[in-house]
Amino acid sequence: MSTKLVDYDYHLPDELIGQKPREPRDHSKLMVVDKENQTLEHKTFFNIIDYLKPGDVLVRNSTKVIPARLFGKKETGGVLEILLIKRVSLDTWECLLKPAKKLKVGQKLEIGENKELVAELLEIKEDGNRVLRFEYEGVFEEVLDKLGKMPLPPYIVEALETKDRYQTVYAIKGESVAAPTAGLHFTKELLEKIKEKGIEILDVFLEVGLGTFRPVQTEDVLDHKMHEEIFEIPLYTVERIKKAKEENRRIIAVGTTTVRALESSVDMDGNLISKTGSTEIFIYPGYKFNVIDALITNFHLPKSTLLMLVSALSNREFMLDVYKEAVKKEYHFFSFGDAMFIY
Repeated sequence: MSTKLVDYDYHLPDELIGQKPREPRDHSKLMVVDKENQTLEHKTFFNIIDYLKPGDVLVRNSTKVIPARLFGKKETGGVLEILLIKRVSLDTWECLLKPAKKLKVGQKLEIGENKELVAELLEIKEDGNRVLRFEYEGVFEEVLDKLGKMPLPPYIVEALETKDRYQTVYAIKGESVAAPTAGLHFTKELLEKIKEKGIEILDVFLEVGLGTFRPVQTEDVLDHKMHEEIFEIPLYTVERIKKAKEENRRIIAVGTTTVRALESSVDMDGNLISKTGSTEIFIYPGYKFNVIDALITNFHLPKSTLLMLVSALSNREFMLDVYKEAVKKEYHFFSFGDAMFIY
């Protein structure tokens, strides 16, 4: 097992970074990866149903992405970009601001043509994040929905046509600032067909943070500190997964965020428990999975913790070969990229 960051690198041409989602959702490419036999198949995402068996359990992260990107004006007229990161209290948020150097505690920002939101800078944190308190009329979420834009990752330079395209069709609740992107490939119709085949679909919640895009910057990956994310594993989900495991049925995670939520919610004996809390779990080769058997995921950034996670499910050398094949076959990568099913 390698813990050197350089050993999780691969060459990715810029033109393979997905800038727009494929339409319809379930027409993205799908690479099917048999990790035991180390074989690959090239399919379309709607073919996923052919690889799911009656009795399988599909677990998805049903978090909701908020339109967390705002543009505010200083009283002097200068424009700043505000990115909501984490709610501190009802009207107070930890944010990223740019440009922010000259902004002082107590200064206010006006957002919207009619100043529907007014933000006051309360605190400058050690890591450079700012804490803002918002004043508004009515319901904050409704004001945010009107003024905010979806917080697309920095490598996506094209604008979204509709906000819904950076939201899964099954999003229920939450305050994520990034989408659980493996779920973007599912349509309501495909999910109905999966249920009709006898596959159980369960929900967990993990609020995806900006840290998901932060590259590892330590030469030894074990020195990397993971970002903290809030998650919830409902009791019903735990009970259904326990029953499935007793009956030797497969637990298939939709996305790495689902994996992190499930694997963060086990007791000392490795048994899944119902829990609400925060996690900084770091999964890399050598990790023993307690809950999941298979994974539906996108193709991740070079040198990223997510590439390390999928390598832990198989092995590093094979996964890098898989990624080389994806480049060769011109799969699209990252948030609006194509998918793989590792089983």
